[in-house]
This record gives sequence, structure tokens and C-alpha cells, in this order.
Amino acid sequence: MTFRDIRAQALAVTTLERAVARDRVASAYLFEGPSGTGKTLTALALAEALLCTTDPGKGCGNCAVCTRIRERQHPDVRVFSPREEGAGNIPVEFVREEILPFTRYAPFEGKAAFVIFPSAEVSFPAAHPEAANAILKTLEEPKAGLHFVLASERPDRLLTTIRSRCQRLAFEKLPATDLDAILEARGIEARVREAVIPLADGSADLALQLTEGENPARFLELAFRVDDALHHAGPGTLISLADELAKDGELDLVLQTLGLVYRDIACVGLDAAETDLHFPGERANLEPRAERLSPGEAADRAARFRRVLELRDRNANLELGLDSLLLEIGGSRIHAAGARTGGARP
Repeated sequence: MTFRDIRAQALAVTTLERAVARDRVASAYLFEGPSGTGKTLTALALAEALLCTTDPGKGCGNCAVCTRIRERQHPDVRVFSPREEGAGNIPVEFVREEILPFTRYAPFEGKAAFVIFPSAEVSFPAAHPEAANAILKTLEEPKAGLHFVLASERPDRLLTTIRSRCQRLAFEKLPATDLDAILEARGIEARVREAVIPLADGSADLALQLTEGENPARFLELAFRVDDALHHAGPGTLISLADELAKDGELDLVLQTLGLVYRDIACVGLDAAETDLHFPGERANLEPRAERLSPGEAADRAARFRRVLELRDRNANLELGLDSLLLEIGGSRIHAAGARTGGARP
């Protein structure tokens, strides 16, 4: 994995290539951006660029050094992922017994050493600062040739003192064309790629996960069921549906799909081109919905479901939030129908 293999991150890659060429690679970087956009792969590419002896400064991707870096077997490149148990945060004892000794004695073989933390906000959350504080002095006063790369989807969850010691590089969501190429290279057939890419929202990791897990069509079916319920169901049904959604193990994807579906409904109502739709193959399902919702109403619903997704990030009461949202939308429809019929309940 060299810089040439990194997709859609031209600014980050150019910045790092320039730093390597000028021998001014920072002691600590914070790669921030959505998951599945190549942050950890770019950290490994940076290690290859500095350690490869076949193509110094770039990395050849094929020699023994590059192969061991890619396979995470090189003695000078350590990747410390969040632990699998509990909340995932790295214990302070592990920092003192495993990470700090490496930073004191590496590099062992090459001219530089790398400490890479994927999902750094999980490994070092601000809510549990002990481990982060234990590594802070090394970040402040690194030895020559030692480089830290912290990759984070939510850098705001890291301690301010950690963020301030790092040079920050932003990573963007991957375009649909890049996701399509990644999935095609894995042998994923076109109809599956078309269903997965809108839900992946620019994340290669999520796109691959969706192709290996449950049928992504389930999320579309559920989104259309929610829309149908909002169109004709009573309060009891809406509360039951909100409870079902809150307990769904893939609620993030359900809410994301609802947001995308309502955006598509708004686009259909505005006679948008097929290429503007996230789900162009669902036009037959979208058109009748666009007839009963104005583009503005559909766009408003898309925004509301995105806000519920933000509640999840803040650990708010999702069931209550969904109850309120579905009842508010459904209640507006019931109230409007009652007004048209002189107060009669539909």
C-alpha cells in the first residue's frame, strides 16, 4: 500500500509526499475524517515511503520491507487498535508495558519507527484520560525518527492536549466511483454494488461490510414501511414501529437509509435526473411517494431523520426521540385529515 494506492485523498497524500521529500515528516499526525476513507492505509503508506529501500521516499509496495509493513509484521511499525472488550479504550498499564517501551527503543531495523492508532478516539477517549496522559510526554518530546499517527473519525472526543500535539490532516468521504471500483475489484456483482454504495456513505469499510453481511435491501424495505406507516398508520402503530427501530442492531443504517430515501423523494418531486438519485433503481417506489409529499416536506423529513442519527452520537434516548419524531410527523397528517373531514378521525 503506497501513496499511489490511496483513493480520493489528494490533499492529504500531497502534503505527506511533500513532507517526505523535504525530510520534514511530523513527529505526530492526526488523520481525521469518516471511517473507511483510507486513514490507516495512508499511515502505512507513509511508513513504506520512509522505510522502503527499493524506492526510498515513495515505497515500492513489493519488496520485503513494504510487504512486512502491509502485513503488520515489520518491527519498526506497530499498529495498536482499540481493545476488543469493554468500551475499547486502551488501559494505562498497556501503554506503560507495551507502547512506551517500543517508543524508547525503536527503530530496530530501519531509520524510522511508527506508532499507529486506528480509531484513536476509542483507544484514548477524553472520558478516560489516564492512558492518553501516559503517552502525552512522548508526544511532546519524541525522539528523532519516531512518528505517531492517530486516525480518528471523531477527533473531538480526544483530549485537547493530544490534538494540539499533532499536525492535522483531513480525509474526505470516498466518491461513489471509487467505492464502485473497490467493490468491483473484490468481485462484487453490479446489482449488489448499486444497492450497497448509497448506504456506505463514502466508507469503503462499510461498503465491504454490507456485501458480506445482511441483505442491504432490508434497509430499503424498512424505510418504505416507515414511510407507509407515516402516511396512514395510527399512533399505536407508530409507537410500536419506533420501538422496533430503536432496537434494530443496525439503527445507524436504518436512519441513514431513511434520510437518503426522503432526499430521493424530494428529488423525484423536482424532476431531478436519474443520476441525482441515491436509489435510481427504486424510482417505481419513489414516484408515488413524491405525489403525496411535496419536495419541501420530503427534504424536511430527511433532515429530521439525520438529526435522530446525531442523537445516537450523543447517547441520547433514541426510543424517545423516535417516538416523538414519528408521532409528530404522523400526528400532523392525522390532524390535517381531521380538519378536512370536520374533525372525524381517519
